[in-house]
Amino acid sequence: MRGLMTALPAGMGGRCAGLKVCVRAESSNGSGPKYDYDLLTIGAGSGGVRASRFAASYGARVAVVELPFDFVSSETAGGVGGTCVLRGCVPKKLMVYASDYNEGFKDSSGFGWQHQGSPTLDWPTFMAAKRKELMRLNGAYKNTLGGAKVTLVEGKGKVVDAHTVEIDGVRHTAKDILIAVGGRPTKLNIPGAELCITSDEILELPTQPKKITIIGGGYIAVEFAGIFKRLGAEVHVVYRQDLPLRGFDEEVRKFATDQYKQAGLNLHPGCNPVEVRKQPDGRLTAVIKQKDGSTIDFGDNDYVLMATGRAPNTQTLGLAEAGVTLGHKGDVVVDEYSRTNVPSIWAVGDVTDRIALTPVALMEGMALAKTLVLDQPTKPDYWAVASAVFSHPEIATVGYSEEQAIAKFDKVEVFTTSFRPMRNTISGNPLRAFMKLLVDGTTNQVVGAHMVGDHAAEIMQGFAVAVKVGVTKEQMDSVVGIHPSAAEEFVTMRTATRTVVRETAAAAQH
Repeated sequence: MRGLMTALPAGMGGRCAGLKVCVRAESSNGSGPKYDYDLLTIGAGSGGVRASRFAASYGARVAVVELPFDFVSSETAGGVGGTCVLRGCVPKKLMVYASDYNEGFKDSSGFGWQHQGSPTLDWPTFMAAKRKELMRLNGAYKNTLGGAKVTLVEGKGKVVDAHTVEIDGVRHTAKDILIAVGGRPTKLNIPGAELCITSDEILELPTQPKKITIIGGGYIAVEFAGIFKRLGAEVHVVYRQDLPLRGFDEEVRKFATDQYKQAGLNLHPGCNPVEVRKQPDGRLTAVIKQKDGSTIDFGDNDYVLMATGRAPNTQTLGLAEAGVTLGHKGDVVVDEYSRTNVPSIWAVGDVTDRIALTPVALMEGMALAKTLVLDQPTKPDYWAVASAVFSHPEIATVGYSEEQAIAKFDKVEVFTTSFRPMRNTISGNPLRAFMKLLVDGTTNQVVGAHMVGDHAAEIMQGFAVAVKVGVTKEQMDSVVGIHPSAAEEFVTMRTATRTVVRETAAAAQH
């Protein structure tokens, strides 16, 4: 990429506006324009850190700009590590672990354990331990950047033009600019929205809730619903669809919903929030519109969580003014190499409208470092990206849903099993597990795997490797299972539950 003369789109903003061509910035060891850095990254989350440190390891001069650390993000606070590490995946999983113990105490009675009174959670102790771990991780990420000889600039970055970023009034230049600022939680525009918390604040609650209403039916909603239910709270989940987790396999959604009910969640499908009001005692009432048009009040909430989606965090970056094309949600539009319409500006992670998962941002960052520094154009590979929902019970998936598979393949064989895990038979826990495989009936390739149940994420990570490399059902059938385990069920499903033949394919056979 060194020495490249790049034609710019007509009407590009910044200092190249009105020009037909502009010299791509040269690396410091080449001829041509000199810049402060080869790569300047805005955002020190998972994708930004990965791209920056590997670009530096390949020989580039790299800087990363990030806001000062705080546990709750704002226009002036963020922290090295980003959403996943500081106010997303990691602290959420720590809360999942905390809630696990309460159910474990209950289940142990079936195995003969005797308890003198009910165990209680000391909320301040747990929160202090969580914060200590997040501060450790923040420091570890800083050390990782330092060890890679990446310059960390603390402050707020704004794109000025194709090669310039302003950080708190000081301008820095770079051959290439990477946007990796992630996303932010959004709220519904209803009266009382300011009284609600988001996925940021719920990780920093001053008190443990006794009752909480959660608005939304996505993975964030059901994850926190499971956490606080197992911590002992009364939990109500309000969502517009008939089932939560839109976009997941329909059979998985139905099974998970039944299990959520068994676990004690109060689910309210087909409902919309109308208003949130503060009561005289300081607690909150959520006014909900039901399917029939009537309204119902959910009162005495300690908190109301709006888990109603996230938006790309681009509103103050100056990207549009610099000529960068943004999508209708504010997402940075990129090509298959993570490049924007401005040739020297790139973007990875949740700020783009692709797959909003931390491991995906890591993959995109790694690919970008190779593209930029090693002159090895590398496309991220989005096939068979596994994911998990850390609800109760857990959900994990890789590959196609049944609906997607039917739309893509002429013949789909569906294998399913549902069972009560051995541990639950003695403990008295009513929850069941569910597993599902989807097979291309023409090639015998396994194109989808799904699980609902304990340790689903851990189990699915292994099967994701198999699906990624194109394992066939015959090969899975040849595997000897580990007994006794839940995971062995994936390699013992011999008979298809159903076979679906696409109508067009069936018609062609006659």
